Amino acid sequence: MSALSLQFAPGLPWLVIAVLAALAAVSLAVALWRGLAGWSLRAATALVLLAALSGPSLQQEERDLLTDILLVLEDDSPSQFLSDRPAQNQLARDDILAQIAARPSLDAVWRQLSEFAPEGEGEAEGTRLMTALKKAMAELPANRLAGVVLITDGVVHDLQNAPGLPVPVHAMISGRAQDWDRRVSVTDAPAFAILGEQIELRLKVETLGNLPDGLPPAVLSVSHDGVPLADVPVGDGAEIVMPLTLEHAGRNLIHVTLPVEDGELTGRNNEVVIELNGVRDRLQVLLISGTPHPGTRTWRNLLKSDSAVDLVHFTILRPPEKQDGVPVSELSLIAFPTQELFVEKIDEFDLIIFDRYQLRGILPGGYLASVRNYVQRGGAVLIAAGPSMASADSIGRTALADIMPATPTGRLFEQPFKPVVTDDGQRHPVTRDLSRHAPEGGWGPWMRHIEVLPQRGHVILSAPDDAPLLMVDHSDDGRVALLASDHAWLWARGHEGGGPQLELLRRLAHWLMREPELEEEALSAIATEDGLVIRRNTMLLELPEVTVTAPSGEGATTALSQAAPGVFETPFATDATGLFHIEQGELSTVVVRGAATSVEFSNPLARRDLLQPVLATSRGAVMRIEDGLPSLRAVRVGQPASGRGWLGYTPRDAYVTTAIRLRPLAPPWAMLVLAGFALVFAWLWEGRGGAARRDP
Repeated sequence: MSALSLQFAPGLPWLVIAVLAALAAVSLAVALWRGLAGWSLRAATALVLLAALSGPSLQQEERDLLTDILLVLEDDSPSQFLSDRPAQNQLARDDILAQIAARPSLDAVWRQLSEFAPEGEGEAEGTRLMTALKKAMAELPANRLAGVVLITDGVVHDLQNAPGLPVPVHAMISGRAQDWDRRVSVTDAPAFAILGEQIELRLKVETLGNLPDGLPPAVLSVSHDGVPLADVPVGDGAEIVMPLTLEHAGRNLIHVTLPVEDGELTGRNNEVVIELNGVRDRLQVLLISGTPHPGTRTWRNLLKSDSAVDLVHFTILRPPEKQDGVPVSELSLIAFPTQELFVEKIDEFDLIIFDRYQLRGILPGGYLASVRNYVQRGGAVLIAAGPSMASADSIGRTALADIMPATPTGRLFEQPFKPVVTDDGQRHPVTRDLSRHAPEGGWGPWMRHIEVLPQRGHVILSAPDDAPLLMVDHSDDGRVALLASDHAWLWARGHEGGGPQLELLRRLAHWLMREPELEEEALSAIATEDGLVIRRNTMLLELPEVTVTAPSGEGATTALSQAAPGVFETPFATDATGLFHIEQGELSTVVVRGAATSVEFSNPLARRDLLQPVLATSRGAVMRIEDGLPSLRAVRVGQPASGRGWLGYTPRDAYVTTAIRLRPLAPPWAMLVLAGFALVFAWLWEGRGGAARRDP
């Protein structure tokens, strides 16, 4: 293919040529005004000279035509893998590419949405199809792009980023018109809750699309930290108000699930996780002191130093052997409300501490039985034993013996010793890493301990000869700790260096009150930039593999390795976002990476309405794949670009120039000769005309 065009290469600047042209025009005007007969030849001379100065040439181009480009951009976001959409996408892609291959003047460029996704961007941001379209068009030569075909389900979340569309852009929508889906969402939930106070969670269940006949009512299952709470029947579109009371401080996971029905499009939006922070308003502690000793003040100072602790201190100031007959009404002290504290309101206490308590007939056996029942119902008791534990007045001879992790033998040892963390203690959260709190030179010594025989639970501190010193145990729904010595206060006083009494008792109290981070058997996971970190607290030495179920439903197993005594963990690399289920033996947990229900699956139904207004500006069409595959047609600019069963593209007639030849219209010397002859003829003509006028 060749093309001819006229080109100019002026010998002088165009401004100079313009000035000369203006002078020539003035000269011709004067010639006309004076009536000179050769004005036309003068005009021809001026034109020839100006043309010679402009350097006219004839340019001949040799051109090769270029093929047009049709961009096929396929949406491969997660929602495109639901139901039979992958098969529909492949069918549409293969058909379009085959039609393009059959047209010699048309080339196909097939790209996928994932190729344009920024690193680290996941499904939480939704389908950013318009952003990908803008990037794909920028990579192609604009003069060859004849049209665009989008293969998508129409679930697009960045329509505001739609680029300018200079060519027809069409969308082929996958999915079925009869698709339906259910979803559960959280409409209102607090970020934290005070322990023991009721809060309300507001949830909503909605059915999207065409609800099939005979579908059973939805039933929500609610669990707290993996423990089932309730199954709640719900109506479609109705808001559910769910009351909830948190029982432990720290992280609380509320997992709400909706069963996946047959024919439902996806189960990815059938569950939500609500993470609540449990906050203790006031910590209710009952301290029961027996024989006064230096440790009593240490206990009081420790508990009263925390403004969040409400301390009730029951102490025996006048034992029965010191009764002197003075009436109670004349004493300066008020009568202690034992019936109210030990029976009526005992369940209001978070922790009960027995400090060197011994039997003196002050508290009836029924009160101690009430404390035992309180523990079995979920309460917590800490026993700090004194010398009386080894006597006939031992608290181990009461109803509390049913819940104590050890039995006293009656032997008392009074010689200096340093507590030692046992093998179990190295793995237990209460004493794990406790040795790093030791001062230089190690812990200071204690002076006395009582011999006990362990019956259940774990021994986490020991005295000489591996004698049990601190034991912890679960008793039914409650927890018990036994400290077989009353000399822990020596650490607080700094005796011979002291020791971590405050840290030990803080951990012990938090374990008794079920703080999640101090559970000895707990499975947890946290989300990271690279995936998940799975952690297991355990007293076991070997563990089975962990099963991780991704949001897509795919399962994988991984082994945990020991990071510290009693702590096993492993990283789990993944790019997926959403709700992960993690199971190991009888323990299970859930963790959210990104959003539990991403924007991608909030409404996964295939949609035409979102793209229609955007593509209409380019005269593009939106068609469902299930209605049939369209054919391709070439249309001129300004003509309709779609019709019944066909999609149009606009040929661009792009080319590339392979050779250019320039041929001057006339050599400069010829132009000068021509101008000279015209000027001479004009002078002769004008001279002859002047002579003729003089002869008469």
